[in-house]
Amino acid sequence: MGADFSGYATKADLKCSDGRTISAQAFQHMDKQTVPLVWSHGHDSPSNVLGHAVLEARSDGVYCYGYFNDTDQGKTARALVKHKDVNKLSIFANQLVEKSKKVLHGMIREVSLVLAGANPGAVIDALLMEHGDGSIGELDDAAIIHTGLELEVLETDEEQEPDDVDETVEHADGDPTLQDIYDGMDDKEKALVAFLVGQAQQDAGSSNSGDAATGGSAAHSNTAGDGDLSHQEGSKGMTSTRNVFEQTKAQGDKPSRERHELSHDDVRGIVQDAMKLGSLRDAVEGYVLKHGIDSIDVLFPDAQTIEQMPQFNKRRTEWVDGVLNTARHSPFSRVKTVWADITQADARAKGYIKGHYKVEEWFAVTKRVTTPTTIYKKQKLDRDDVVDITSFDVIAWIKAEMRIMLQEELARAILIGDGRDVSDEDKIKDPMGAAAGDGIRSIYHDHELFVTTLNVNVDDANSSYDEVIDAVMDGMEFYKGSGTPTFYTTIKQLNKFLKAKDGMNRRLYNNKAEVAAALGVDTIVTVEPMNDMAGLIGIIVNLEDYTIGADKGGEVNMFDDFDIDYNQLKYLIETRLSGGLTKIKSAIVVKATGATDVLLAQPTVPTYDATTHVVTIPTMTHVTYKNADTGATLSAGPQTALTVGQTLNVQATADAGYYFANDAGTLNPFFRRA
Repeated sequence: MGADFSGYATKADLKCSDGRTISAQAFQHMDKQTVPLVWSHGHDSPSNVLGHAVLEARSDGVYCYGYFNDTDQGKTARALVKHKDVNKLSIFANQLVEKSKKVLHGMIREVSLVLAGANPGAVIDALLMEHGDGSIGELDDAAIIHTGLELEVLETDEEQEPDDVDETVEHADGDPTLQDIYDGMDDKEKALVAFLVGQAQQDAGSSNSGDAATGGSAAHSNTAGDGDLSHQEGSKGMTSTRNVFEQTKAQGDKPSRERHELSHDDVRGIVQDAMKLGSLRDAVEGYVLKHGIDSIDVLFPDAQTIEQMPQFNKRRTEWVDGVLNTARHSPFSRVKTVWADITQADARAKGYIKGHYKVEEWFAVTKRVTTPTTIYKKQKLDRDDVVDITSFDVIAWIKAEMRIMLQEELARAILIGDGRDVSDEDKIKDPMGAAAGDGIRSIYHDHELFVTTLNVNVDDANSSYDEVIDAVMDGMEFYKGSGTPTFYTTIKQLNKFLKAKDGMNRRLYNNKAEVAAALGVDTIVTVEPMNDMAGLIGIIVNLEDYTIGADKGGEVNMFDDFDIDYNQLKYLIETRLSGGLTKIKSAIVVKATGATDVLLAQPTVPTYDATTHVVTIPTMTHVTYKNADTGATLSAGPQTALTVGQTLNVQATADAGYYFANDAGTLNPFFRRA
């Protein structure tokens, strides 16, 4: 049996009263689906089911064909529709997904007949999830969507299926008739049509007389009646449509009219004008205005955006959430790390000889305190601009950009620092060393007590990135972090592992997982900003050993204000927190040495005289000894005698152009006078 009626269940790109728009793709997957036909979304009783509706996905929405059942309610509804007492449709949909106030996906569960005029225009009756950053999220509730479009009553005495309806039924919003097009014109457009029709008729008369005078063989049919115009020209049985814009010259003694032709000189002039004006549109406009065409916008329509909001040209930020979410979060912004060094000989257990004095062991307890710093982004918009921009929500767009950039900067500061010079007032504070400091301690610059540095020479002719694998395997001796760590690197560095080949020109590693297994890490994460760090191959760390501390109120907050004097909307997103590794030897930094860099032997260990309590710094070429607590350089030779309880932590560092293998400089001798 044929459909009783048809109409748009939902129309795409029709802006709803709450500002949302149904996208053309939202329900395309529902094509050919059959759903219940219900009275006014009544889901509480089977008697409200009036029949079923077959959906048809179109480029401008979802069309449907309604079939009433033989129940009393179905017969009543059929009569109401046929009498046009009820002529509106609505849908009930759920699993709705939106982005920036545009519904992108959903499932149509039923189509309902609703009272005419109950919900004029496009309306979505639902409470939708708000996202300040414009991200996609599933709507909290299902939605009832009204479009306010009238349905079309169909004759049911002929058998027809939904696929055939388009060919036999003229829909209310299908292809318009010539009368519809003419009625939709303004006065100027109607005047133009009248002129063109008259001109065509006049030209047809001239052509007929001309052909008759010359004995031509053209066949003509020119009739004018009921607003229809038929004008054809033919030659030897062939016909072609005449261009009514083309003017002809008079024949014989009749007044002549200029024939407008686009000559080579005209084209050359248009191109020259385009080069001068910087716009082909303006150049063509200047030409056609001379020839009576003043609707240039028809030839050059406005471009349409593919997406509702402008895209961000930004660095890849997939890694940011992993860094921020994996790190440990403390409710206190002042974080203290306390450790005791029990690696020294004096801390070892001792054997006892009968009759001898038992010596107490000793070891030093040290602490490091990290205090908070503030990180922010500030933006302002003129209210006039906000009001005038109607194509998308510019405020939500700006807030999303601010949050993206703040989170990326924080994650970057954790791994490698923000990269700004220490004298830059915008620099995020990055305290280095074992002493107290405020800011975000970057893993790349952290003290050797917390980070092991591996230097690998991969620049000589015989080098392979398989050497990095070997260095990391050896360097894991120094790793004392939690669990299996992650390797943070760049795509460029990762590709060097993947491109490594053996003597048979076969790749050593087929994919990223095999590289991770060889390095002994859980996974590999690529971080685009690490490209800014010359010589950095990667960082191995489990960020559970990194603590981010923020007091109440110091978490990420967005503030907005209105400047009444300058009519500006101002926005600020900021956070106040601290960060740093809180477990010693919990990270490994892998660096590539230069081709000319020189590998040094193990540094000579300073000596300590227990009688004079004097530490003597050895002389070693290309090696500098420093006080690991203060960073001060220690000159070679005897140092000032230690007082009771005083300590000296010595660190050996390689000079520029030189390096230690497997972080030999972390073998810091620790001296203390009891």
